Amino acid sequence: MSQSFSLNDSHLLMDIMRLRRDVRGNHFLPTPVDDSVLDKLLEAALHAPSVGYSQPWQFVVIRSDKVKQQVQQSFLQANIAGQAQFTGDKNAQYSKLKLEGILEAPVNLAVFYQPQSTPVLGQTSMPDMGRFSVVCAIQNLWLMARSLNIGVGWVSIIDPNAVKQILNAPEQSELIGYLCIGYVDEFLDEPELKTAGWEQQKVIDDVLFKDSF
Repeated sequence: MSQSFSLNDSHLLMDIMRLRRDVRGNHFLPTPVDDSVLDKLLEAALHAPSVGYSQPWQFVVIRSDKVKQQVQQSFLQANIAGQAQFTGDKNAQYSKLKLEGILEAPVNLAVFYQPQSTPVLGQTSMPDMGRFSVVCAIQNLWLMARSLNIGVGWVSIIDPNAVKQILNAPEQSELIGYLCIGYVDEFLDEPELKTAGWEQQKVIDDVLFKDSF
């Protein structure tokens, strides 16, 4: 029997999506995240849509400080290169931003895409659909975490090949997301980069076209 949802359920889901935040290290608490809680997040990820029902995701749970320190070294190197691509005020502003929480978060989670060696239904014309499926799993996990008042930060300033080597990942596995997970001291009212003035929030009229561009 199909499940129906109420308007209140819809409003609650919108609140969870609207109040989701990318959490940085200056907001994580040292409070441990139990395996039972992490299991709920991973279960949510497993319910994500995937092209051809391929379910091409792999997850590596990282609690080891030694491993986190190795990954953070990759971030530090990538961050120097990243900042160098900005000039003037943006470069100065970049230097003040806290852009990860690798050491501060009790749990790190590396999310990989595992391609298949045979054709995948729905992926024959758009090969990136497998990677997009993994992103959907990350979004599911992120929203479930927010509903449990757990923070998540996505670290993209990182060398994916270095992370693969640190985690001894299979050669064909591709890092899609490196997440920092933990309880937080607060969830900010607005996205941090919006408040900092890094970018302005877009409205629907900025991105919506009808029938053609």
